[in-house]
Amino acid sequence: MPLRAALLQQRVEQSSDGSEIASRQPVRMIRDPDSAYSAVAVDTVHNEVVLTDENLFNIITYDRQTNTPPTSVSDPQRVIGGLNTKIEFQCGLYIDPVTGDIYAVNNDTVDTLVIFSRKAVGDVAPDRELHTPHGTFGIAVDEEAKELFLSVQHDNAIVVYNKMEKGFEAPIRVVQGSHTGLADPHGMVLDAKNKLLFVANHGSYHELRAPLPGEKRRGTVFPGFPLSPDDAVPGSGKLLPPSITVYASNVKGDAPPLRVIQGPQTQMDWPTALTLDPERNELFVANDGGNSILVFDASASGDVAPLRVLKGPKSLVSNPTGVYFDKKNEELWVANFGNHTSAVYKPTASGDTAPIRVIRSAKASDSVPGMGNPHPIAYDTKRGQILVPN
Repeated sequence: MPLRAALLQQRVEQSSDGSEIASRQPVRMIRDPDSAYSAVAVDTVHNEVVLTDENLFNIITYDRQTNTPPTSVSDPQRVIGGLNTKIEFQCGLYIDPVTGDIYAVNNDTVDTLVIFSRKAVGDVAPDRELHTPHGTFGIAVDEEAKELFLSVQHDNAIVVYNKMEKGFEAPIRVVQGSHTGLADPHGMVLDAKNKLLFVANHGSYHELRAPLPGEKRRGTVFPGFPLSPDDAVPGSGKLLPPSITVYASNVKGDAPPLRVIQGPQTQMDWPTALTLDPERNELFVANDGGNSILVFDASASGDVAPLRVLKGPKSLVSNPTGVYFDKKNEELWVANFGNHTSAVYKPTASGDTAPIRVIRSAKASDSVPGMGNPHPIAYDTKRGQILVPN
């Protein structure tokens, strides 16, 4: 029976109060039962590595020296997860270098930055919460200025808060506007020495217009928040080449970047996370769409080729969405959304180089559905396929 006819018959047969549907069990399910790592950071004081799990909604802590063979699964030291944690679709991650507190950014839902103490475990409430604009992704912290930066994808904006802020407090400044070069901003990293902010942009852009006096805005408006997609100018959307935009760390308003890395030679394809080696002056880019880690001179500008590229089957780099340089131990960490791994390398690694150690949430032989926040699906009757937008 054709799918449409079957669905219509099903509608007729179901009870009027919907109880039959509520109690119905699925015939089959497509899901990933294992953690999908999205962001990574190292607590060098306690020799631990922390990973966000965008699939099962957890924050997972491992011993930094964990090294797991392809046929096994890594044992975590602690897991934070459950309804009380307010953890969902987490992307950005920051570890306080003094306290070990974990700052984790909820991206697609919840609209809350959650902060946990280092020893938090299980289904516990955050120690602190900060209400954020919808679609925050990356996080960076200026420890000297005690300022916290969050990128906002859909608003093409950066919001800056006092680091210890909580509740519904407004940001102390906002970076947004047509001159900023922000276009679907994702990961960020601060260069504390040179007081610079690096931002990775996927390239989706639309113009925004502030409401005229007396004009009513759609949706809920929070004081100090940036303009949102509700303020988008119809027909202004366009897709720009991916880029890395660089600003002074005290940037505000509609300020243009100091420089931009952008163009076909860069090899950027969904640049999602950034980290910096301040001694070598090198910028590492988790290049999600290219299954690679790109390394640039941190002072680069324009359409420049990377200094080196980490990529290939031996490297295990697969849809990398997190990257972190551990200065103390001289190691580069990568969170791979595409294969249940987080791998560590020498910071000078290039080409198809195997990692030094690997953390695994599943065996290498286990399948990877690759789904992340799937939206309404479609059925291709010609090919007999289910189409799933993420």
